[in-house]
Amino acid sequence: MELKELITSVENFPIKGVLFRDISPLLKSPEALDFISNEFSKKFDLNNVDYIAGIESRGFILAMLLAAKTNKGFIPLRKAGKLPPPVVAESYSLEYGKATLEMQKGQGNIVLLDDVLATGGTLVAGINLAEKAGYKVLDVGVLINLTFLNQLQFNSRKIVSLVEY
Repeated sequence: MELKELITSVENFPIKGVLFRDISPLLKSPEALDFISNEFSKKFDLNNVDYIAGIESRGFILAMLLAAKTNKGFIPLRKAGKLPPPVVAESYSLEYGKATLEMQKGQGNIVLLDDVLATGGTLVAGINLAEKAGYKVLDVGVLINLTFLNQLQFNSRKIVSLVEY
C-alpha cells in the first residue's frame, strides 16, 4: 500500500512557512489502518515489550492500533494539564514554540510512537519523559519521518518509519 497517496500537504499550517503533512485522509481508510498496524508489528521486536506508548494526539491513534493488534497495554504521553496527578513532566522546544509533555509514573518496557518526526524535539522529549517516569524505551517509531529536517537516531540506528519525505 502506498501511504503517501493518502497523506495531503497543507502549506502554511499551523504557521506561515510550515508544510503540514495531514494524515486525516489516511485515518479514514480501514485498509490503511490495517496496513499500518501490520507494518509496525513487523518492524519492532515486541517479545519483551509491555506497553505501546503514544504521544498526543495522533501518536495515540498509532499506538492504540499497535497495542490492540499485539495484545499490549497503551500509555499516553499528554500535553500538560491533561492527566491527573501525580505526573512527570518534560518541556521542550518545537519548530514554532514550546511545549510540555506529561505522563504518569510506572515501569515496564515500551515502544514509543508518534505521527511525524520533524526536528525531533517532541520525540526526544517523549523518550526522556518515559525514562524519567520509570519506563525503559526499547524502540521508537513514527508514521512519517521528515528526513530532510533531522538525522535523529535511537540506539545508534535510524528511527522506524513507514513514510519518508
